[in-house]
Amino acid sequence: MRIALLTEGGYPYARGEGGAWCDRLVRGLAHHEFDVYALSRSPRTEEGGRVEPPPQVRRFRAERLWGEPPAATFPPTCGGGRAARRARRAAFLWHFDDLAAALAGGGRLGPADRADRFASGLYGLAEVAAEHGGLPELLRGEDALAMLEAACRAPGVRPLLGDIVVTELLTVADLLERQLRPLSAPWYGPDELGAADLCHAVSGGPATLPGLLAKRFCGTPLIVTEYTVRVREALLAHRAAGLSGAVRALLGDYHRLLAGESYRQAALVTPGSTHVRRWQERCGARKERMRTVYPGIDAARFARAGEAAEAEATDPAAHADPTVAWVGRADPAKDLIALLHAFHAIRQDEPQARLRIFHLRTPDARAAAYLGHCRTLAAQLFPDEAASADAVGESPVSFEEIGSPGAPELSDAYAAGDVVVLSSSAEGFPLSLVEAMFCGRPTVSTDVGAVREVIGGTGLVVPPRNPKALADAVGDLLRGPERASRLGAAARERALALFTVGACVDAFCESYLDVVAHHPVRREPLLDAAGDPRPFTAPPESHVPTRLAPTPAHPTWSPTPRPAAASTGGAPR
Repeated sequence: MRIALLTEGGYPYARGEGGAWCDRLVRGLAHHEFDVYALSRSPRTEEGGRVEPPPQVRRFRAERLWGEPPAATFPPTCGGGRAARRARRAAFLWHFDDLAAALAGGGRLGPADRADRFASGLYGLAEVAAEHGGLPELLRGEDALAMLEAACRAPGVRPLLGDIVVTELLTVADLLERQLRPLSAPWYGPDELGAADLCHAVSGGPATLPGLLAKRFCGTPLIVTEYTVRVREALLAHRAAGLSGAVRALLGDYHRLLAGESYRQAALVTPGSTHVRRWQERCGARKERMRTVYPGIDAARFARAGEAAEAEATDPAAHADPTVAWVGRADPAKDLIALLHAFHAIRQDEPQARLRIFHLRTPDARAAAYLGHCRTLAAQLFPDEAASADAVGESPVSFEEIGSPGAPELSDAYAAGDVVVLSSSAEGFPLSLVEAMFCGRPTVSTDVGAVREVIGGTGLVVPPRNPKALADAVGDLLRGPERASRLGAAARERALALFTVGACVDAFCESYLDVVAHHPVRREPLLDAAGDPRPFTAPPESHVPTRLAPTPAHPTWSPTPRPAAASTGGAPR
């Protein structure tokens, strides 16, 4: 089987878990062939280089969603003369009008109408890109700005959009051009995505665009996998970037409409948790086309720590110096501030307790500033303590980088704690929690994202942003080592049963075979050279007489007729 793997900001670039699970999936399916089509989010994506792909990766293609738009990578099919340029502009205006109207909405457009116009505009723009050599110049031109403004000023749109200004329109046009760059990529011929048996988008968002076009133009079935909610990530990123309300509204609707179209067209949607599944269902995913597949994590990395935890359960001396561990990437969403305040309350009852914060190295200035703020707060809450007047003072809270002598490996960081804490105020799929479970550590987690689904009763769960509840739960486990050991052992068994690489690979292998069996790509003509039907091109059931016609799950899109020319900034209706 030939599989086109569609990625964004991940494999084969990412060194973290985001790309590692894709690498494990590809290596675990050595009997299949893979073509990788990667979208790069930022310069940082490419700075670390690419992982060495296994032999079954036959082809690698890449496109950047940042920087200046690339030049046309394939020649137009309809010439480059004046008449062709006029036809190009007219076709672009016609289809971009659909897209802009869908983004802006309006009193006369219901949800179904917006979805239809979005799909019509999206696929129409892809045809323009294929026939005329690319879209970036048009998407950044004055015509696109004029049509966006006209859509925002149309009757019935939200008042927020009615007051949009030119600078905001320029921002929207620039970001839309980046998001729509996959439409201009030369990936949709019979020797590219058309040669694949299926497309697997390993995230939502722009990564699904090549899969949608491959399905539309080549009939290639699509699988969409999401371990985090891509729509939610985009909305949070827009807010963090300080974009205005009008810009966030237009871009947010773009991501929601794209997600809805991806779920409608996908042969199978594989959420990574029930938390993600609920979001997908709200955006239009159909339950009968969904299957939850947990990410596969390399359990071998944590086997030594897990075995050591079993030995510690029978050793009373192992709990003489109670230690709380936190492991992860320093970020405001991880809410280390609440953890520090909770540990201050823990110290009132457990004066010998220690808190060890193990953080990953990051070049992100925002994360570094947050970590510095946490260090300052820790110094204020926990002044250096000394056993006597002659001893050197030491804080009960330490900040250690993973890879330092205190934690050479990630498993060492988890093994250093009698209790591992997840204090996040927002979370998707909590990978650090699964890693702690593999290490056999008892956990206390905040009730965010997929935490309850992952932990499944093998750890304690408390409300987010509640230092007192967090302190009480951690204190209970520190004072009850036997209970903590039982929870840690149960957590390890659960992780080994649900979150291993083998379970993930087997689930996707089965899904690939099922999708290809039910959605084969027809590449052979139905008739032979003599005009007679080819044998076995249609199933026997198709010859059984019946009065029942199959009802499509959604309206089939057909190209909208294009006007001959356009003399104004908007296309006539």
